[in-house]
Amino acid sequence: MGASIQMTTHTQMAGGGGFFGAIRRVAGGGSLFMTEYRAAGAAGEVTFATKVLGHILPVSVDNGNEYLVHRHGFLCGTPKVQIGVGYQQSLGAGVFGGDGFRLQHIGGAGTAWIELSGEVLTKDLRADETLRVHPGHVGALQRSVSFQMACIPGITNMIFGGDDIFLAALTGPGRVWLQSLPISKLAHALMEYLPGGREQRTEAGVVGGIVESILGGMK
Repeated sequence: MGASIQMTTHTQMAGGGGFFGAIRRVAGGGSLFMTEYRAAGAAGEVTFATKVLGHILPVSVDNGNEYLVHRHGFLCGTPKVQIGVGYQQSLGAGVFGGDGFRLQHIGGAGTAWIELSGEVLTKDLRADETLRVHPGHVGALQRSVSFQMACIPGITNMIFGGDDIFLAALTGPGRVWLQSLPISKLAHALMEYLPGGREQRTEAGVVGGIVESILGGMK
């Protein structure tokens, strides 16, 4: 950042203000404290970076444009942007949604910048058009898109599919942004290269993977 930029860290921004605003922000996956950047005396520049390789997506926020993003997706925003909890519409999403259920709600007014990992694919869904995708790959979606959980059909697929047993069913109308490299997937892929990682994965087994998928969604 430039020399004219001043930083102020507090709890009053991006949640609606006050103690309960901060609680809403934290419940949605954000930080208790927010840092405000202001230029003093002269124009300045501030730059931000993603946690892992990926893209930063600017979105316009107002009453007709609100978004649900993955729980660590909010990077920064203008002062009137607010962050809260993105509740889902079914018990299945709450119990089995895993990464996909814990979504941030971005509302208010202004511009927000969203952090998406890996490559980004944009899909515009028509009314009643449904796209099924692994919950962790759901980077962001417009609030008009319905988010539900669907079980993978077939007992063989559930046991030997090698992945979670639930998919996110996204139903339009609205826009969806998919990310190719969720942080949780990256961490799982790196596990076998860490000390003791390969043994831990072997001991888990097929049944352990199913149990982990279910219990992970209940956290």
